[in-house]
Amino acid sequence: MMPNEMMVETTSVHVTGETPLHGFRGAITEALPAGAPLGLSVAISREAGARGASIAKRAGEKLGWDVYTQDMLEFSAQNGALLDDLRDRLTPDGRAWIDERLDELLEAQNLSQHPNVLEVAKLVLALGAQGNVILLGRGAGFILPSRTTLHVRLVAPLADRVAYMSQWLRLTEEEAADQVRTRDHRRNDFVATHFHRKPNDIHLYDMLLNTSLLGEEKSADLIVAAAKAKMTAVVGMD
Repeated sequence: MMPNEMMVETTSVHVTGETPLHGFRGAITEALPAGAPLGLSVAISREAGARGASIAKRAGEKLGWDVYTQDMLEFSAQNGALLDDLRDRLTPDGRAWIDERLDELLEAQNLSQHPNVLEVAKLVLALGAQGNVILLGRGAGFILPSRTTLHVRLVAPLADRVAYMSQWLRLTEEEAADQVRTRDHRRNDFVATHFHRKPNDIHLYDMLLNTSLLGEEKSADLIVAAAKAKMTAVVGMD
């Protein structure tokens, strides 16, 4: 495992959860009820080896938004003080929205009651209520409402993902192929178990990007363009 490569998976553009002071900001609250998210969120799902963390980071830099990777979401969810701080920044309506959305997911049985998953869901909702954030993995796109979330799926041919994993982790081709299979299975099982969804169902997403064909930069550009377009569309909703 290469330490400098692992940083790509675990480093965010801005890790404190604070609202960015610069960069593109979308005003999407005009057509939304009180307490709804103050800005758009981008939730990224990805196949193993599709370069999700690198693309999320690039998109975050272009938008000036926070980026939370899977590892950061899991770690931050265990920090009760951080969650309390995020909630304290919201209006009473915003805090009520988090509780209502969580109850809605549980009542519809679209979210398991596993303690760790619930903590991640609370964190994702607190970040989503604030908006202007990119969330990578942990089912964020199934936790947040579709109206104020751009849900993206990143894919790539298996051979390309294996080659990337081999280079990233300095593995043999056989070892890299095993890593890809294991990670894909673990992620798919997580979503199926806790959200009762299939990650490879393309109809769950706003956009599906083949990162091998597009590359990291163009993939990030398309995510940014789609985010801006969706914010404009939300403002225009009745």
